[in-house]
Order: sequence, then C-alpha cells, then structure tokens
Amino acid sequence: MEPAAAQALHAVNWLVWIPVLPLIGFLFNGLGWIILRQRLTRSVVNLVAVGLVFASFALSVQGFLLLRELPEGAFLGQTVFPWIQVGDFTANFGLLFDRLSCVMCLVVTGVGGLIHLYSVGYMGHDPAYARYFSYLNLFTFAMLTLVMADNLVLMFVGWEGVGLCSYLLIGFWYEDPEKAAAGKKAFIVNRIGDFGFLIGIFTIVWLMQTVDFHQMQAWTASPGHRFLLEHQTLLGIAVPTFICLALFVGAIGKSAQIPLYVWLPDAMAGPTPVSALIHAATMVTAGVYMIGRLNFLYLFSETALLVVALVGVATALYSATIGFTQNDIKKVLAYSTVSQLGFMFTAMGAAAFSAGIFHLVTHAFFKALLFLGAGSVIHGLSGEQDLRRMGGLRKKMPITAWTMVMAWLAICGVFPFAGFVSKDEILWRALNGPFGYGKLIYIIGFLAAVGTAIYMTRLIMLAFFTESRLDPEVEHHAHESPWTMWVPLAILAVLSVVGGFLNWPLILPGGHAAFEHWLEPVMALPPEAEMTTLGVESTHSMEIFLMVFSVAAAVAAIIMVGVIYARRRELTDRIAAALGPLYRASFNKYWVDEIYDALVVEPCKWISYFILFRFADAGLVDGLANGLGGLTRALGMGLRRIQTGLVRNYAFMFLIGVLGILAYFYWSR
Repeated sequence: MEPAAAQALHAVNWLVWIPVLPLIGFLFNGLGWIILRQRLTRSVVNLVAVGLVFASFALSVQGFLLLRELPEGAFLGQTVFPWIQVGDFTANFGLLFDRLSCVMCLVVTGVGGLIHLYSVGYMGHDPAYARYFSYLNLFTFAMLTLVMADNLVLMFVGWEGVGLCSYLLIGFWYEDPEKAAAGKKAFIVNRIGDFGFLIGIFTIVWLMQTVDFHQMQAWTASPGHRFLLEHQTLLGIAVPTFICLALFVGAIGKSAQIPLYVWLPDAMAGPTPVSALIHAATMVTAGVYMIGRLNFLYLFSETALLVVALVGVATALYSATIGFTQNDIKKVLAYSTVSQLGFMFTAMGAAAFSAGIFHLVTHAFFKALLFLGAGSVIHGLSGEQDLRRMGGLRKKMPITAWTMVMAWLAICGVFPFAGFVSKDEILWRALNGPFGYGKLIYIIGFLAAVGTAIYMTRLIMLAFFTESRLDPEVEHHAHESPWTMWVPLAILAVLSVVGGFLNWPLILPGGHAAFEHWLEPVMALPPEAEMTTLGVESTHSMEIFLMVFSVAAAVAAIIMVGVIYARRRELTDRIAAALGPLYRASFNKYWVDEIYDALVVEPCKWISYFILFRFADAGLVDGLANGLGGLTRALGMGLRRIQTGLVRNYAFMFLIGVLGILAYFYWSR
C-alpha cells in the first residue's frame, strides 16, 4: 500500500465562513423565533436562511476553482483557533478543504440550498416557520463542520451535531407523540453507534498520539509504524482491524446499516424536505465519508474491508425486499435510501473509495429529487401519502411527475443516467475486490439492483401512470406545486440525467473518469496486483458484458412491473397470495421493530423501572436520604420534650449535669 500523494498546505483565512454563514442563519432565525415568534416576517427568514446557504455554496465553488489551479495533492487549510492541548496531544479547531471535502461541501451546500428553497413553499403555512429554518441552518453548519474538520475530534463534534439536528427535525412536529417518539428513536439508536466511534477515536489517540488526518496518514506511512500496525494486537484483534471496525460501528448507526437501520424509516415522521436533506443527501452519508477520509487506515485491514462490504451488500438487498411491499410513498423511499447506502459501503469495502463517493454524489441528486417529488405529491394531495390512494397524477402534476421519472430512471441504473455509472462501477469493483468473496458480493448486489428497479417502478406506476384512485375531494384540489418547489425539482432532474458524465467510464466512448482522477490525490490505493477472484482475467470485454447485462436486467424488471401495474393489476394480489409468508414478512418489515421491542426496549424499561428506579433510586437512595431525615426528625422531637420553658426544669437538668461531672472525676481517680 502506497500512501496518498504528498500534501501541500495552502493556508487561507476565509474557509471558516463556509460553515459559519449557516450558523449565523441559525442564530438569527432562532433568536427571532424566541423573541418575535410569528411576527418575524417570512421574507426575512427566507432571505437569511436560504441566502446564507447559497453564499456558502458560492464560497465552496471558489474553493473548488482554487484547488483546480493548485498542484495535484495540494489542499486549503485554516486553523481557526487552538482547541485542545493536553501534554503532547493537540487538536485544533482546524478546517480542511481538499478534493474530498470540496466534493462534500458542494453537495451539502448545493443540494442543501435547493432543499432550503424548496422548503419555502413546502413549509409556507407552518406556524413555526422560523424555528424550522433555524434547525435546517444548524444542521448545515454541523454537516459542514463534519466534512471540513482536519481531525477526528472535530469531525466527531460535527458528527454529534448532525445527530442533534436530526432529533430536532424528525421531531419537529413534537406535539404528535408518534413524531416525537421517532425523533427520540433516531437519537438513541445513533448513540449506540457513536459509542463504537468513540472507542475507535480513543484507540487512535493511544496508538498514534494524534487525531490530525494528515499526521495520521504520515504516521501509518512510516516503515516502523507500518510494522507495528501489521503485528500489534488489542484484545486479540489486529489493531487496524479493531480501530476500523470500531469506527464502522459508528458508521452503521449514522448511515443506517444492519442492524442499526431501524431509526431511518421512522425518521420519515419529519417534514419531507428534512427527509431529502438529512436522510437522503447528507447526514446518512457521513459514515461513507468517514471511511473515505480514513481510507489509508482501512487498507491495513482486509478483514475490516470484508466486513464493511458484506454488511453493505446485505443491507442493500434486505432493504430492497422491504421496499417491495410498503404503501407509504416516503417509507418506500426510506428503505430505498438504506439500500443505496448499502451500495456505497459495498464500494468502500471493495476499496473502491472513489466509486463509493461518486455514488454518494449521484444518490444526493436523484434521491433528494425523489423525496422532494414525494413532498410535492403530498403537498398537492393535501397530505395524502398512501400509494394505494393515488394514481393518474402525471396529468394533475406534470412537472413533478416527469422530474421524478428522471430520478426513477437514474436510481434504476438505466443508461446513461447518473445511477447507471455509479452503481455499475460499484458492482464491477466489488466483483474484483481485495478478498475472496467478490462473486458472492456481486450476485447479492446485482439482485439488490434489480430489486431497486422493481420497487421504484411500482412506486412510479402507482403514483403517476395508473388510473386515479384519489378521493374525489382530494382530486378536485390536486395541483402542481409553486415555483419555489418545482425549480429545485427541475435542477435536480438535470443533475440526475447528466451527473454520470462526471465520471464517465473509460471503457465507453468519451470515457474520462474525471471524478476518480479528481480524488486520486486523496485516496490511497490498494496494491495493483491482478485480482482473479472470478477465476478469469478482469478484461474490458467482461466489464462491458456485465454492464450490458445489468442494464438489460433493470430494463426487463421495469417493463415487467410496468406492464403488471398498467394492465394486469390483479396479478399483484395473486403474487402476494402465492408468496404467502414471504410477502407478510416483507410487509411487516420482518418484524424487526417488534423483535427489538421485545428483546431490548421492554427489558430496558423493566430494568429501568423496577431495578434502577424502584429498588436503587426509590429504595436505596431515597430510602437512605429519607431515613436520615426521619432519624433527625425523631431525635429533634425527642429533644424537643425537654424544652419546657420552666426554670425549675432547667435547674434540675443543670444539677444532673453537675452531679454527672463530679461522678466522672470521682470514679476516674
């Protein structure tokens, strides 16, 4: 393993404004909501909240243009202030803007800015308008802190910040107990993953005495340290494997992978733009970004890479099977998000780090579009979310319909849309991954990709291309969304169509793999040995064949499902009946929430109430405190009886005291 290209720092003093501008928006709108409530005019809220995010996007573009002019491997940096200094250990509040964080900043501020604009229309009638945008701005600040941090500790601050904002935004309508519970569920499940993340950070500090990314990479590149990494163990586990798996536990929670994915489908309780921003385009990709940032460390552990790949591909297929049977339009997209995140982790486990980050980018385009399109449908149908009560909406909402069609074709991997390029690259690189399970991972990933085409075609057909099943009153009022909502849809639709050309495969005419070349200075590469996990040489002809086969399978699935829902709807009931237990298991999401409730939640509640509260708190702590209080009171009541107010009684007690003293001296001689 060779380290990444030599780095050259170019210090600038304006990087801090990229995250600080949204923070200013949070403070302005947050204080405005606390002081003025609904008297704070919405035009002012819009100008501050949306304008500052687009200003951050403009600064990110400036950084991108500057990076293009600098030598390959150079990066921008700014130390805002010294932060933690304990002995020889230091962690500054430092910001890093290299080619990887540049990509993430453009996604967070670009797609995030469009979602802010969309929210102007979607949340226009909500009474807590300023509070909503203050939370959205705070999230943007936290996410930018996460991706721009130059060390693990500051990254963890952003990591926890987006977790807090997720809780606030999922439970935004906290008056509804179900929505409040969804926010708490997301917060608690993420804490489980974050415990593993902290263990990974502590181990890195113990081993390397630094958390700075470039210092860590230099440490691992040292021959002496590389020997230590290859032979040192901790609890019987190789140190690199221990660190990478501990950090991956955090990624499993944040990026909703098996077994900690259960919070993300429930997170659809929040406003739909929140689903698009946090749970499709940015926050849930934090785990993918973390592995991409620490790629040089993961390459020391083939075991960790294999675990990442297997968890990712298993999640991709598992979540796709749940998406087949869900009827809530947002729930289908939620499980789709979990599945697509699985593809990203599959790429990371195959050491195809650039391919994983590229799918992160294309997914931000088409999945944000799908969520915003779903929000447009819900907005136009006065809150209706059940696919069984939709249909024929292409006539009522043509812009929403045809932009969502672009996202549908992209996520299904149809040539030449964005998802085709990124997903096919992941499957190919997984097939030739640095372990002996490439064929298995490819087959599972291929089935998940076909499953994506099936459940997404079902969604599009039920919503737009079947007969109307709308309630007459809802149908009468159904309408296209305002321009503040459809303009972001149109922009994201264009990106979903042309986004793949950012990394057009070299084996196709005009191929340049520009995105992969852009990330080369940041991404450490695995050994360029011949990978023959298939038992055949990895040739261009094989790659083209599998590419054509993958697209053909997706198109066949689209045509099959489209024909069934357009002309043979009765077949769906017959298929469900034939599948029997499998259908019920998928429909009930394999009863995972119920299993967790029985095995984890209820026992924790029982232990909390009967042992921690009734026995420990009320019995021991309160018993001790109340017992001491009762004893003090009893003593006081006893002594109170001798305080009669009569002088003769006091004289008598004085006499007894004197006699006692005399007796003591007499008998002590």
